[in-house]
Amino acid sequence: MVAPPLFQIEDLHVTADGAPILRGVDLTVEEGEVHALMGPNGSGKSTLANALLGNPSYRVTSGRILFRGEDITGWPTDVRGKAGVFLAFQYPEEIAGVPVVQFLRQALSARKGMELSVLELRVSIMEWMKKLGMDPSFGDRYLNEGFSGGEKKRNEILQMAILEPEVAILDETDSGLDIDALRTVAQGIREVRASRPSLGVLLITHYQRILDELTPDRVHILLDGRVVDSGGPELARRLEEGGYESWRR
Repeated sequence: MVAPPLFQIEDLHVTADGAPILRGVDLTVEEGEVHALMGPNGSGKSTLANALLGNPSYRVTSGRILFRGEDITGWPTDVRGKAGVFLAFQYPEEIAGVPVVQFLRQALSARKGMELSVLELRVSIMEWMKKLGMDPSFGDRYLNEGFSGGEKKRNEILQMAILEPEVAILDETDSGLDIDALRTVAQGIREVRASRPSLGVLLITHYQRILDELTPDRVHILLDGRVVDSGGPELARRLEEGGYESWRR
């Protein structure tokens, strides 16, 4: 019996504030694959990311989201996260009073279904912080409070490393980063993938530059709420050279 794909989006239609945003998106991510989803502002990229994690402000009006063959379209956000679906936010939230280490302990305990101590996690967290170029003192700082843009994005990758998801949706993880921070974040993603080869990644981005660091298996172009083209890495290079005009006709 053939196993179902890791993650599937089938004819997904989504509205926000009553307005249709996604108009039938189809996409399949297999184990170990990196897919890049590219599109201009207003194309529906962040709407898709929010819908995939069950943000109640985005309503799925038709279509399905499948995780290992199971329909998760109606699952609450926390249930999706516990099952192994991860979202790295474009604009990570600050949570005053909650240290990074404590946040990770609570999140991983929920994911594993058992209480873990900070001591059990600290060694692993320190190892990953070193790989991500993060000062070890970040572990005791409040989540994202006072962090630079690059530090917030590296903290998202730290969460991905510690929580060990099966599929990761990275919503414009490269936005607002200078080239050095971008390379550090990309290296962190490579490190996570090396430690978890079966991890599937959906990378949502505006830019070619992160794809120079993380070569995708598939590239998809999203325009006006629909995937209008899919192909290999050459599709992103074609987009970089000529923009979206050839797909608007």
